[in-house]
Amino acid sequence: MSPYKTEKFDVIIAGTGPAGIFAALELAQHAPGMRILLLDKGADLDSRVAQRSASKESVMDSYLSGWGGAGAFSDGKLNLTPEVGGCLNEYMEEMELLNLIDYVDSLYLRFGAPKELHGTKRDEIGKIAEAAARYDLKLIPFKIRHLGTDLCVPVLKKIRDELTGKVEIRLDTCAEEILVDGEKVTGIRTGDGSEIHGKYVIMAPGRGGAEWLGRVAKSLNLTTLINPVDIGVRVEVPASVMKDITDVVYESKFVFYSKRFDDQVRTFCMNPYGEVIRESSRGMFTVNGHSYSNKRTENTNFAILVSTLFTEPFHEPIEYGQYIARLANLLGGGVIVQRLGDLMHGRRSTTERIRKGIISPTLEGATPGDLSFVIPYRYLCDIMEMLEALDKIAPGVNSRHTLLYGVEVKFYSMRILLTRALETQVKNLFAIGDGAGITRGLMQASVSGIVAARSILKKAGVY
Repeated sequence: MSPYKTEKFDVIIAGTGPAGIFAALELAQHAPGMRILLLDKGADLDSRVAQRSASKESVMDSYLSGWGGAGAFSDGKLNLTPEVGGCLNEYMEEMELLNLIDYVDSLYLRFGAPKELHGTKRDEIGKIAEAAARYDLKLIPFKIRHLGTDLCVPVLKKIRDELTGKVEIRLDTCAEEILVDGEKVTGIRTGDGSEIHGKYVIMAPGRGGAEWLGRVAKSLNLTTLINPVDIGVRVEVPASVMKDITDVVYESKFVFYSKRFDDQVRTFCMNPYGEVIRESSRGMFTVNGHSYSNKRTENTNFAILVSTLFTEPFHEPIEYGQYIARLANLLGGGVIVQRLGDLMHGRRSTTERIRKGIISPTLEGATPGDLSFVIPYRYLCDIMEMLEALDKIAPGVNSRHTLLYGVEVKFYSMRILLTRALETQVKNLFAIGDGAGITRGLMQASVSGIVAARSILKKAGVY
């Protein structure tokens, strides 16, 4: 018989990524008498770091779960704006969301985030925005605090220490099923068959548990909405090409609508002086980028993504993105890299052609190839138009030497219908973070945890 068979908690939080962690922090601070269980199917932070150090892959499936979630090995960007990183602005007024962002930012500072802020030079940002507008580019300016991949782990360790003794933390424990009596949640059933009862349950599975949350939603007949899928490439250029922009805004978010198809195209996750990395997720390789607080490369990388919101009868955008990624893996044995000049001339890149370029790839092991065999024609046209527009404000982006890595796919989770309190259609059952399809980054994921925690505190008459 499981030792957890008859246990009861006031609040059960499934997921120890930013969303779940910050929910626990808020509950522990305002209701120290509450019995709170924080669990995750993944390992503790030290084990995850050891796995990462021993692996040849930059990111593996197991790195999406465990203490800190996918954020533990992310680029560590805290976007201090309601306009980037999620759709929480659909659940609350802008000023309320801004106040929550400021609050969460103060907590990150308390746990060791750097004090330096990027994106504060208004006059210079205004000039970049004006120049961009001349070429149909919209710059989304915002302040950003950058932890860097190397600082994420120390910050998460301090949060772990803060919660130790205040909440029950169980890692390597899988939440298999959500238990419901009528229209009210009653707890969870773990992977070993144990039942843990709780008055409130917060589902915060993050990227690593998105498919699990989808199964839960189906089993509970929760209403779900389709999120868009983003497909594109990661662009790598000499850092000097983007310097005039990244020195001012650091993370430049440009939005563009293609002339041919009127698709939304955007830059994403810009990493000044960073490196391109390979991710292993769901049995396939995709590409991403990182930058660090204590080391630099000579290159800057960023994604160009095309957003598509599929309509009826199609309702499997994640599977579509996976298909594109697997096609790249099939042709390239993993990530494909191609010089822009080769793509323009309708030929594949080779090791020799890459070597002749002026850019030294920061990702080792990418296969020189031809992305036109992988990325749909419509998306390629959108990406080429975006590169031409960016070249007007950052000459050199559209160079024949520019490297394109593919594919980059953002698998946004299905979005569960939620109240403004982030409560599902089942009473006292909440869904937060990236896994719930409402956030797409560290800051808004953390904020969603605060929102759910405060909703529970109000129900309990504490807050």
